[in-house]
Amino acid sequence: MKAYLCLQDGRLFEGESVGMAGETAGEVVFNTSMTGYQEILTDPSYAGQIIVLTYPLIGNYGVNRQDEESPAIAARGLAVKELCRQPSNYRAEDNLHRYLVKHGIVGIRDIDTRALTRHLRQAGTMMGIISTETDLEVLKQKARELKPLTGPELVKSVTCPRAFTLDGGTYPVVVVDFGAKGNIVRSLRSLGCRVTVVPAWTGAEEILSYRPQGVVLSNGPGDPQDVAYALPAIRGVLEAGVPVMGICLGHQLLGLALGGSTYKLKFGHRGGNHPVKDLRYNRVYITSQNHGYAVASDSLPSDEVEVTHINLHDRTVEGLRLKKKKAFSVQFHPEACPGPQDTFHLFQEFVGMVREYAAGHKIISRRERSG
Repeated sequence: MKAYLCLQDGRLFEGESVGMAGETAGEVVFNTSMTGYQEILTDPSYAGQIIVLTYPLIGNYGVNRQDEESPAIAARGLAVKELCRQPSNYRAEDNLHRYLVKHGIVGIRDIDTRALTRHLRQAGTMMGIISTETDLEVLKQKARELKPLTGPELVKSVTCPRAFTLDGGTYPVVVVDFGAKGNIVRSLRSLGCRVTVVPAWTGAEEILSYRPQGVVLSNGPGDPQDVAYALPAIRGVLEAGVPVMGICLGHQLLGLALGGSTYKLKFGHRGGNHPVKDLRYNRVYITSQNHGYAVASDSLPSDEVEVTHINLHDRTVEGLRLKKKKAFSVQFHPEACPGPQDTFHLFQEFVGMVREYAAGHKIISRRERSG
């Protein structure tokens, strides 16, 4: 069945329908990862977006339950060059086409993703529609009338509905779920943390009621300024002295909580091959990224905040560290999935801060008892 991807500026791409037949709309963005299409689709940060995968062959190793980063597909649609319908991999449980149908996702294949990506790089990301509609003038009119998919409800659509605690682990850590990928929780648990996940709107008092020895601000979709309701909670946790780690949207929210500002990138950073320089150790890492906004470096109070990482493509801020508190954040994804695991050591640094905080509070409690 014929399908079309129509951008808001009228640019049209013709291809074949894949997944559910029908129509879907969202912000059209491109991802440069060579593998990991299932993790990308199930990353809640892609809520409201149509994903264009630049790698030409997609679906060749199938799909399976272990590679899901959340139980549902958050993306609005998928656009690929070539789709493999007969995957070959010992872990494969199904093919990508049927996986998209199962989750009700509309997609398109056999389009020139290279030309589409070049257009988005030049014009910037924009809204678009994937549709089997054959009246192209009607389709173009629909695309022109699309409204940006953003606002406070975007994060609320992917956060957990209520708090829950996972069994096991020694060090209590709270993950504030703005759209957290599953491997953030798995990474923390692998390092001995007892993880409690709380919804995005949870206040500081409730977060601190779990007596955490560390707090993680997770990734998530959309404009960080639409999640301003979370800033008082972040400031409250910082004032309490609990160690904090921010990832992606969590990094941007930490920047806002410290008095900084954010801005929208022309076409964002999405993929598993972005070089980032650690300014502290003069080292370069290849990182996994997925974001359309960045923290403005000149908006941060220099007496309180140190910029620790920068993107080598465009010099945008990729990491922050507080000078007077145990808190840091990164714009990229140390949990990977997909992408390189070069920066997993950041979880180890965070857990080191957690252990130090826990040891210090044990000493204080003994002194209080002896007094």
